[in-house]
Amino acid sequence: MIAPSTGADRASPPPATPAAAHAAIAARLDRLPPSRAIWSIVLLISAGGVFEYYDLFFTAYVAPGMVHSGLFTPASLGVFATLVPIGVAGFGTFVFATFAGLWCGVVALGTVADRLGRKRVFLGSLLWYVACTTVMAVQRSGEAVDLWRFIAGVGFGVQLVTIDAYVSELVPAPYRGRAFSLNQVVSFTAVPIVALLAWLLVPHRIDGVDGWRIVVLIGSVGALVVFALARGIPESPRWLALHGEFARAERIVADLERRSGDAHGAAPAAPVAVRAAVRPRSAPESHAPAARLFDSRHRGRTLMLSVFNAAQVIGFYGFNAWVPTLLISRGITVTHSLEYSFIIAIAQPIGPAVGALFADRLERRTQIVAALAVMGIAIAAFARAAHPAALITIGVVFTLAANVMSYAFHNYQAELYPTSIRARAVGFVYSWSRLAAAFSGLAVDYFLRAGGVPAVAAFIAGAMLVAIASIGLFGPSTKGLSLERIDDAQ
Repeated sequence: MIAPSTGADRASPPPATPAAAHAAIAARLDRLPPSRAIWSIVLLISAGGVFEYYDLFFTAYVAPGMVHSGLFTPASLGVFATLVPIGVAGFGTFVFATFAGLWCGVVALGTVADRLGRKRVFLGSLLWYVACTTVMAVQRSGEAVDLWRFIAGVGFGVQLVTIDAYVSELVPAPYRGRAFSLNQVVSFTAVPIVALLAWLLVPHRIDGVDGWRIVVLIGSVGALVVFALARGIPESPRWLALHGEFARAERIVADLERRSGDAHGAAPAAPVAVRAAVRPRSAPESHAPAARLFDSRHRGRTLMLSVFNAAQVIGFYGFNAWVPTLLISRGITVTHSLEYSFIIAIAQPIGPAVGALFADRLERRTQIVAALAVMGIAIAAFARAAHPAALITIGVVFTLAANVMSYAFHNYQAELYPTSIRARAVGFVYSWSRLAAAFSGLAVDYFLRAGGVPAVAAFIAGAMLVAIASIGLFGPSTKGLSLERIDDAQ
């Protein structure tokens, strides 16, 4: 609960103008020490992100069970069978519906968190996931499964965008990188969990229920638990101040200051002085037009991140979503491919945990570029390996690098825009990863049939080079800077 604000809570008189009040809230947030109060909020927000990754990654792991259930025959697919002319058939329609829904959700709802608030959209998205995924799990035709998969994606697609904005606005600049690494450690625990559940449940029927349906329903139950736990987290004070709700923002910041002081046994430092004048482009706006994504200040960042997102997802999901299939193509049996995939998946949360060691010491773009380079080299080695131990080892290396890249770029893209358009902007640039993922699955399938794993590896490595060039050549520096200073930087 947020404690009521008192006169003693305030470290300085209320600023004279809305712009100064907004700047004062931001300054006080950036002066907070790392405390249990902050980390507990990050932990709860991150728990919501678990289900985005659970949802995305069960796509690969439940595939054998869904296909075995006979859901993806032309007769069962109904209207989705019409996708065959563009190369989408069978289980590919499920993958396509997944990313098409996520893309539509980000495009259609990406602005909602800027208008309604981070907390409201965060919690609403969890409920949407529970409802739609539960309905999907009980469907008996491929057409109905794909339809509910698409609907679930539309509502849940905005979740990760909201989380990125939420964490970046709540956590002080000096340890924002570590906060995003914690966020991804928690979120990626979903991957070994779903891999283990799939390994144990997907090959079987339990009391007449297909194992894949149980795997899906477990995610819905977990999301409902997180919803109940996360209802007490505060709204973003930066968002509140932007929308003129200074009293609520003040109460939240004062409570965080009090709790941080208690955690360290001393009162928190006084807020830094607010500048007498705030530059017009930094002034709070309640409704920023979409055109701001392409104004002179943000155009380059928007184009750079759009290209990057379209390229990076080819490596991230091109490997992770196809691990069992790629292993099978190397002569591994279905059962063993799920077992080996689980072993590889154990590395998912380890990558961002390792990244916490340098998250705030190295430039974000340096971390991203280095991780992409390792991913390109690892996928090339994977294409040449044959022994199961080598395939697993290389898969683990790729996974570690991919998840360092993931936590760093989620942090990076949220840092590059002001609070007034942060969710809208992150949603727009991230939508290109959703769209590219929907079609990269078709490309991976094509290259796998045309040239085997080496062709897939060449495709992924080429995408990594494009991503490296976009960030390495055009990405600005953000290390140790407040969100407001990053936006002010030329």
